[in-house]
Amino acid sequence: MALPRSIARFNRVVTNRVGRHVATILPGFALVEHRGRTSGKAYRTPVNVFVVDGRYRFALTYGAHSDWVRNVVAAGGCTIVTRRRTVHLTNPRIGTDGTHSWAPPGVRTVLEAISADRYLECSPG
Repeated sequence: MALPRSIARFNRVVTNRVGRHVATILPGFALVEHRGRTSGKAYRTPVNVFVVDGRYRFALTYGAHSDWVRNVVAAGGCTIVTRRRTVHLTNPRIGTDGTHSWAPPGVRTVLEAISADRYLECSPG
C-alpha cells in the first residue's frame, strides 16, 4: 500500500526542505539528484537508502509512481550524496519484497506497518 499522496505532497513542500540539509550526512539517508522527465529541471530529493549486496536500495514509502522514482528510471540512473560522498548510480530497477529483510530493524517495522513492499535498486558506476 505505501503512504498516501497527501503526505507526499506535504513532505515535498515542508519536510524535504529540512531533510535536504541532513540527508547527505546521516546514515540510511541520501539526497537523490535527478532531472525531470519532460522539463529537464534539476531536483534534489531526500530519501532512505541502504546498501544491499553492493547495490543501493531505496525504500519506496510513497510507492513506485513518485516523480523522483519515475525520473531515475526514465534517465537510467542518478547521482546520490550520502555520508558526504557522491555516488553515481545506474541500472535502476523496481522490485518487491514483502519481508523487508534487507532493511534495518527499525526501518523494517515502519515498512511493514505501511505495507511499503516496493523498492528501487541501482548499481554503483
